Formats: sequence, structure tokens, C-alpha cells
Amino acid sequence: MHYVIIGNSAAAVGAVEGIRKVDKENPITLISDEPYHTYSRPLISYFLAGKVTEEKMLYRGQDFYQKNTVTTLLGQKAIAIDTDSKEVRLENNEVLVYDKLLVATGGTPFIPPMAGLEKKNVFTFIKKDDVKAISKVVATGKKAVIVGAGLIGLKAAEGLSSLGVDVTIVELANRVLSAILDEDGADIVRKHLEKRGIKFELNTSVEAITGGEEAQGVTLKNGKSISADLVIVAVGVRPNTEVAENSKIAVNRGIVIDEKCQTSIQSVYAAGDVAEGYDLIFAQNRVLPILPNAYCQGETAGLNMAGSESIFSGGFAMNSIGFYGLPMITAGIVKPEGNGYEVLVELVPEQSLYKKIILKDNIVVGFIYLNKVDRAGIITSLIREKTNVVDFKEKLLKDSFGYIDLPQQLRKSKLLKGDSMSCW
Repeated sequence: MHYVIIGNSAAAVGAVEGIRKVDKENPITLISDEPYHTYSRPLISYFLAGKVTEEKMLYRGQDFYQKNTVTTLLGQKAIAIDTDSKEVRLENNEVLVYDKLLVATGGTPFIPPMAGLEKKNVFTFIKKDDVKAISKVVATGKKAVIVGAGLIGLKAAEGLSSLGVDVTIVELANRVLSAILDEDGADIVRKHLEKRGIKFELNTSVEAITGGEEAQGVTLKNGKSISADLVIVAVGVRPNTEVAENSKIAVNRGIVIDEKCQTSIQSVYAAGDVAEGYDLIFAQNRVLPILPNAYCQGETAGLNMAGSESIFSGGFAMNSIGFYGLPMITAGIVKPEGNGYEVLVELVPEQSLYKKIILKDNIVVGFIYLNKVDRAGIITSLIREKTNVVDFKEKLLKDSFGYIDLPQQLRKSKLLKGDSMSCW
């Protein structure tokens, strides 16, 4: 039995650890187009700012591959899969034969069409090499334009601003973090960032990156021009399905997987940001690009690849992040559309405090917590378990809300089985 894993982030790590729980001996080969030991990509903005070292970015210890008897092909790109012959072809024309294969290639930046993308000092911001390249051109007093006010764009802005860079963010939507915040929450975050000197151009987009060989600024569709020494394109990330697209593996927006994280091909699995897994809230397969979900899918895939029986019962969109000391956790549906929803709100803008809980048929389907996030874990568990909250609904927004407020039988069941954020 030869296991091959394409990828080297959370889903790949989960798969290695899942396989080794069952199979201690058969070989695992891991392929990654990056030359680095597995690291935590959410930390790249802190790496840019000098707040963490490369060592502190490691997702697993330096002995991870050796301890798990993994052969690594780092800095080598897998370019094709032949599911009939069970082969993976690399960019250097080397061919690997597999018995079980996991595709865990993550996401790739979405680059919208705009003139001037070929100029120097135009970057993306999802990998360690992006940060290393950006670090060569940033310095106090430099100017940067970031295209996109999503999580990646805002974390890039925070990292650059902490280095003394003058940052302007351009966003097509009418607010920051439009995928995970409503207008009230976004307004709090934007004002919080503006107090730190970050500027915004909303409801517009970049028409062209200007300058000669190097980027010197941008022109916007609203007619404005902004000077810049560097431009970061952070519009979004899409599943990196390239290696599977000319194979027999079913690909929709991402690679389609079942509850065992198996693809349409029996010996091939997929996990993480490249996969379409089951969303508990929407009751359908969706791309769920969050790190805990990637690890859990990877572990599920690894267990099944090694012959065990494991089910990924589903996940949902959830983000836990902070900007300049303002913590934020959001999950599920944050802007309900249609009938049947009930919304509970506590909003204190002068304290940057916002709590919003969305219910449907007395079941929590989403929430936004800004600044006070202590009870978010309990709310998350209510979503996951589809708990009917009708008996304690009026207590959900209270600062004191806790397990003591749950009905006795529900409280007892949670205490007996625990309520960790491990894979479910």
C-alpha cells in the first residue's frame, strides 16, 4: 500500500496523522509545490510584521515527517492525475504510482482582470513566499494599495501598517469583510482600522495598475488615482483544483467529496480548501475554507484511506480573528434572506461591541461576535448540534450566558461528552 498526498498544509497533516492511527508501516509520499516544512498560513501577516519567526509558524514540529515515516517531495509541483493507471505526474516529469491518493492542494488567489498586473511589486498574499517578496520592498513611509477588504486583505493591511507603511484598501462591496459581516459589524471594524491610519475606498475597484516597469499606483473605476510603491491583490481565494481538472475526478467549484471525504473515484480522496464538503447549515456540499475544517476532513480521509471507517459529519463557515486588539468570531448565516429567521442583537458602537445571533425555527444558524467573544464556543456548539433554544433563547445574548442556562438534560449530556472544538 502506497499513500500519496498532494499538499502540505492542515488537510495533509490531518491525513498523515489519520493514516498513522491505523497503518504504522506502509509508505506515505507527500508532494508540495512549496519548499517549506508544513506551516500555518494564517500566521503570514504576523510573519510580515516580524511578530513571529519562521520557527514559530510551524504547524507541526521539525520531526513531523520523520516521526510519521513520510517521504517528502518539497518544491515539486504535481500537475496531473491518471486515475486509470493510478499515477501522479510531477512538473519534472517524474511519475508516482499510488494505491490511495489525497488531493489537499488548498486554495489559489483569484486575480480579477485589471491592466498592469505584470508590473513588478504586484503581489498576492497567501503563502510564505508572498511575504518574503513583499518584505524586500516595504519600509516606513512606503505606500501600499490592497485590492480587496476580505480577511486576507485586512490582515495584509494590519501587517503592513505595523511596519509604517501607508495603506489604502480598495473594495468593490459597500463594506469590509462582506462575506462574514453585516453592515453594522463591518462599520465597527472599518472605523477601528481607520483609527490606526488605514484608508478605504469602498464601492469601487481597480481599473489599472499604473507606472512603468514597477507599480507606481492605481486608477480606480470611480475616477480616483492613488500612488503606491506596491500593490497586493487580495480579492479572494478559489479552490486549487488544477491538478484534477483533466482527470476523471468530479470537480464542481471544488473537488466533490462524500462523507468519507472520498471523491467520485474510489481510491482518491480530497480535503480542505480544495474540496466541497457537507455544510451542516445549508445541508449541501460547499467549499468550507477554514483551517479546523481542513484538518478534520484530512484526518477523516486518512483514516478511510488506511482502511478504517470514519465519517465527516459536516462543518460550517466560521472565522475567528482579530485586528489591532479587536477580537471577532463569526459563523454560519450572518445576513439572513427570506422568511422564517429571527435575529437577536446587542449593538454598542462606542464600545465596538456587537452581538448578533440568527435563529431559524428556534435553532441557531449563525452569529457575529465583536469585542466580547467569551461565549462564542457555546453558541458554536448549539449550531453544530442543531439545538432547539426556545427554552433559553432570551438568555443567549447575556454576558453571563453559560452551560448553567441550558436545560438540565442538555447540560448533562454536554458535560458527559465534553464540548471541545475537535473533529466531530
